[in-house]
Amino acid sequence: MPFGSSAKIIALCATLVLGSATTVAAATGGSSVPGQGGGSTNVSGATGTTAPSPLAKLQRTMAAAMKPLGSDSGAYVVDLDGGQVLFDDDATIPRYPASVEKLYTLSTALDLFGPSGTLHTSVYGVGTLEPGGVWDGDLYLRGGGDPTFGDEAFVKDWYGTGATVGALAAEVLAAMHITRVNGSVIGDESYFDSLRGDPATDYEPDPNLVGELSALSFDRGASGAQGSPPAHAAWELAGALRRDGVIVTGHSQAGVTPAGAHLFASIPSPPMSTLAVLTATPSDDFFAEMILKGLGARFGASGTTADGAAVVKHFIAGLGITPQIVDGSGLSRGDLTSPLQVVTLLRDLSPGGDAALQTVGADLHAALPIDGETGTLVTRMIGTAAEGNCQAKTGTLSNASDLAGWCDGHYVFALLMNDVNLITAEKAQDKIVEALARYGLPAALSHSKSARRPASSSTGTPSR
Repeated sequence: MPFGSSAKIIALCATLVLGSATTVAAATGGSSVPGQGGGSTNVSGATGTTAPSPLAKLQRTMAAAMKPLGSDSGAYVVDLDGGQVLFDDDATIPRYPASVEKLYTLSTALDLFGPSGTLHTSVYGVGTLEPGGVWDGDLYLRGGGDPTFGDEAFVKDWYGTGATVGALAAEVLAAMHITRVNGSVIGDESYFDSLRGDPATDYEPDPNLVGELSALSFDRGASGAQGSPPAHAAWELAGALRRDGVIVTGHSQAGVTPAGAHLFASIPSPPMSTLAVLTATPSDDFFAEMILKGLGARFGASGTTADGAAVVKHFIAGLGITPQIVDGSGLSRGDLTSPLQVVTLLRDLSPGGDAALQTVGADLHAALPIDGETGTLVTRMIGTAAEGNCQAKTGTLSNASDLAGWCDGHYVFALLMNDVNLITAEKAQDKIVEALARYGLPAALSHSKSARRPASSSTGTPSR
């Protein structure tokens, strides 16, 4: 890559060492807070005392916010314009990323699938088309891992956009002109494994997903009376065909599409850039795990969580960082990463970072919640300098609260707080990000909010 991440890490370390001469000693709580070198304090007034520089005030505020959280929390903040490390509190120690993990999953998906990449749900057939539009044989509904596939009302209410069974039925009719199916509709989920959960629940169904994983997931993996997601999805397609006047004689069930089956119709998911918004803004764990399996199926050995995680690890290793990744959502405590690793990713995705990743970075930036305005940050930092100016991924487990992203387009930060009271941790995060936004306020005032803010999503995704 044009910008080697290992070289940047060395540069960051050099900045930290060279800038430490004017480290602010007060209220550090054991953190390292490099200054700006000579001239970092303002000339005194008539009293003969010196006032702290803006950077020193920023570092003092950040150190004070971190101090009550204990030794299991870390932070790293960098100025993108000059590469200066503004704050470092145990930034190299791996911690639970919680949903900050989604930054790794989505950056990999946006790079490999591309922002316009889609996941397809398709209908195949084995049989013959008889006179009068009679299909003598079975139809196979094959899932391609689209997390949005479902009923039109469900898709509209939950996501605002997505692939619907009614649209797929219309595609089948347009392609086949059938009036009757002398056979069954069979649901095929073999693109993924049949495990319904994630590593956090030893692959059993996880209530945190608000759904069950399947390559042929209908309304987030509903099983209905049919007993499994693929059988239920097949039943739904048969019902959609019947509503369009097609007689289907057989019972819907799960199965595998035979080799040599003919492709009749296919509908795409929303593009990956939209799926990233639907994942990151409300922090949707189901979408993250579906996308991870999709990465494994398309670019790895198979559609499993482990193979998807291997694809993500390979992509991230290309940036010179090696976090421990076992899932796509961050629900597992097997996931471990450091603030430095997260910031290294965000730096690579930022203007001036890796030239090949600028589109990925722009799409990921646009997918993140905005402080005080959208998604999981809609109620936070309202009325502060951070409102509308900082975009970040939240992360929450029972004993972990994290926040990582961009602020004012000038700074990247990662705050990973483990074994903490969640309310206390969020307050600390807000203080740090608000202080960072205030620190960058003069630069922010030279641009309008609309120029800095990513385009808002019109998907209507509910915040959960």
